Amino acid sequence: MNGWMPSLSRSSEPKYRAIAHAYAQAIHGGQMLPGEKLPAHRLLAKTLSVTTGTVSRAYGELERCGMVVARVGDGTYVAEPDADGARMAERARPASEAWERSGAATAGVAGMGAVSAAGSAARLIDLGQNVPMPTDEAFLLTQTLRELAGDERLAGELLLYQPEGGRRSHREAGARWLARMGCVAAAERVLVTQGAQHGLACVLRAVLRPGDTIFAEALSYPGIVALARQLRLNLVGIEIDEEGIVPAALERACGLLAPRALFCVPTLHNPTTATLSEARRAMIAEIAVRHHLVVIEDLVPAALLDAPPAPLAARLPEHGIVISSLSKAVAPGLRIGYVQAPQDWVGKILAVIRSDCWMTSPLPAEIAARWIVNGEIDRLIAQQRAQVDLRQGIAAEVLAGWRYRTDPASPHLWLPLAEPWRAAEFSAALRQAGVLVKTADSFVIGRGSAPHAVRLSLGGARSHEALREGLEVLARTLRNGPEGLYSA
Repeated sequence: MNGWMPSLSRSSEPKYRAIAHAYAQAIHGGQMLPGEKLPAHRLLAKTLSVTTGTVSRAYGELERCGMVVARVGDGTYVAEPDADGARMAERARPASEAWERSGAATAGVAGMGAVSAAGSAARLIDLGQNVPMPTDEAFLLTQTLRELAGDERLAGELLLYQPEGGRRSHREAGARWLARMGCVAAAERVLVTQGAQHGLACVLRAVLRPGDTIFAEALSYPGIVALARQLRLNLVGIEIDEEGIVPAALERACGLLAPRALFCVPTLHNPTTATLSEARRAMIAEIAVRHHLVVIEDLVPAALLDAPPAPLAARLPEHGIVISSLSKAVAPGLRIGYVQAPQDWVGKILAVIRSDCWMTSPLPAEIAARWIVNGEIDRLIAQQRAQVDLRQGIAAEVLAGWRYRTDPASPHLWLPLAEPWRAAEFSAALRQAGVLVKTADSFVIGRGSAPHAVRLSLGGARSHEALREGLEVLARTLRNGPEGLYSA
């Protein structure tokens, strides 16, 4: 949830229509973006002093117009772009304009959330979404597709059913990819998935049952939250510091809660960029073995490092499962991930893949395998690292004097906010100025409180000039402080 809230103070419409109208305008104007979550019914009802039924009716209107989607048990989200690539803001325009034509009064907007039409989604600088910087992947894809088009026999094979874990050549390529991050295992223990999120979903379904307790860092990858909710798992956050998981906190929690698994991002942690030391890795591995804890390790960010530290799984031959993908180092649209698991877990995860989707699509798996085997992946990652270096340099220059955390290889920064800034206010002020960021509450596990901090992704801005502009706006906002937001 991005913190934007409507206000009904200047509206003469029925309350449910005023709420729906306000959100339509926010989606049209870029204040609410595709994939962002609307407030829970009870929270919005309490904030606006209306009934939950009024909120439900308003959200129903938005869903009927195609502007939001309701996910059972998970909440209501701004709808993603259509298949033809149209932005949600453009789909919201007709509904918003229709309300205007009806003569209904415009719903007021909380002061610091208002954005004029000039601040539409098309002009926003995205420092929120963590995506790779553009390199040669599109050009390379066209070349690879031409090669595949010239091999009719292979093309025919790729249209057939495949083993649920992937073709042998694809699993071998996955083993080579994981070996870059210190995971040395036979291809039989590597499974091909449709990205890291799909791999994580399959692992959780294989390892855990509804009601089981799983730990994660107190701030962690948001995808684990949605999956835990869907699978009815008890997700508990473990204290972290500037290095990552605090072993003593993990030990205490294991003694109190009898967890089944730990999900963690120990290398280039998302969102704080921390990397666990070798000493802490050894301590966490020892705790995992003693408490029979399955450690599910997200290695997606580690692909950007030249020499990442040995994964926890290297110390946990019977308890460690690793998940990786090409999404942050190469291209998220390729949707290929790899899971490496102890032999005892392989069959269980294979059964989940089979029941979930039967198999991962072999065409993108073939593309990824070719790039890994012929070395093109090394060239793409080298280009990505060069882009990270350049953008890290821009950030260091523009944000000189401001305290933030990062790693030279990380595509994002972690910016704690000094008093009197609050994260929601800061995010809303930036949005009003045309810049998007991710607040810490997007990463909070369980019911813990979120620190006042934001994650700044360097890849979302599609040019160095746009990145510099967005960071300059951010630095200026930091410097000016929040006092002006409350002036009449």
